[in-house]
Amino acid sequence: MRFKFYTMTDLIYIIIKCTNFAAIKHKNQRRKDPEKTPYINHPIGVAYILVNEAKITDPEVIQAALLHDTVEDTDTTFNEIEHEFGVNVRNIVDEVTDDKTLPAAERKRLQIVHARDSSHQAKLVKLADKLYNLRDLQTCVPEGWTEERRQEYFKWAKQVVDNLRGTNDQLEASLDAIFQKECPVQ
Repeated sequence: MRFKFYTMTDLIYIIIKCTNFAAIKHKNQRRKDPEKTPYINHPIGVAYILVNEAKITDPEVIQAALLHDTVEDTDTTFNEIEHEFGVNVRNIVDEVTDDKTLPAAERKRLQIVHARDSSHQAKLVKLADKLYNLRDLQTCVPEGWTEERRQEYFKWAKQVVDNLRGTNDQLEASLDAIFQKECPVQ
């Protein structure tokens, strides 16, 4: 692995540039919670989990966390990500992006299957993304969701996380605490 060395000014610039890019791309989107939270809170929250809880300092992972839903949910292209943020960030975003041309059930199945073979950087983003989403589901049910759908999401997310094991002890412990409460062994 090739390491890049950044000055503090460079790090601040690339993270703010990336946050601004994601904010512009997600500007008209809202979460499905009752408060209709601005969508940008989600990628910022995923990046925050990585920095604050998992102690990740890899700028490419943080950038990918901020951008992880841009291609999937906006008009952003992988080429645009590569042009603005480099090939490594593009590749991480590519690994965590679902193909929206596929049916939802197939996309979910593929997340489970592909999790194990993902890069370490992509696994970190995926773990933090699942942690953020599951914490949200613990506090409120998205509009239009039944309790059954909520429980199915927890079970599916556990299957994805089980294939990401060995990536980050802190994130996995936080996820396990949620699964223990929401998916007790029967």
